[in-house]
Amino acid sequence: MAKLILIRHGQSTWNAANKFTGWVDVPLNHKGRQEAISAAQKLSPYRIDVCFTSLLIRAIETAVICLTESDLRYGKSPVLKHNADAPHWHGWNEYEGDHTEEIPVFLSQALDERYYGNLQGLNKAQTADKFGKEIIHQWRRSFSVRPPGGESLENTAARTIPYFEKRILAHLKNGDNVLVSAHGNSLRSIVMVLDRLSHEAVCALEMATGLPIIYDINADGEILNIGQ
Repeated sequence: MAKLILIRHGQSTWNAANKFTGWVDVPLNHKGRQEAISAAQKLSPYRIDVCFTSLLIRAIETAVICLTESDLRYGKSPVLKHNADAPHWHGWNEYEGDHTEEIPVFLSQALDERYYGNLQGLNKAQTADKFGKEIIHQWRRSFSVRPPGGESLENTAARTIPYFEKRILAHLKNGDNVLVSAHGNSLRSIVMVLDRLSHEAVCALEMATGLPIIYDINADGEILNIGQ
């Protein structure tokens, strides 16, 4: 039986400023780093064999903190596995690695946050005053309606779910314990599948920053237990 651990990144500088972030690459703030350290301690009892994260620094920071700020990591070092198709590739993935000493951390755009298009960088409260709370709620919390120039949750799920089923689930079926450090909306789409949520239910789902959600999954990919 394998553990699937999902964690939304800790609070970022733009979370604290109440801004639409999306693909803007902002880091964790002090509170976010403390949330990630707290998460690392909660995860201390678990052996983590492999990690997946997005290309955005706030998720990467959270993953690295979770894999290093703990006494029970068996001396293993996280090693970031960049995609050979990424810009400015420097042969990063030529190194095969040693799983007895390292935890591979795979970075993928498929796990990036929902793209908020023209809303990125805008203050959420001020934007609601300008366009109206109802339309902002629809842009943020409906399944298929997209904000101007951006993605809907449905669009996000269209890239996140296939990646989960092809890359992440294979490790779980093999018995590996997997940490996924990502974002509110990319994780919502994964939880939608795992918990068999309706479109309405997943849109209402709140994903707290820095709080691990742990699933027990068997060799057939079936969920046996959910905990925090």
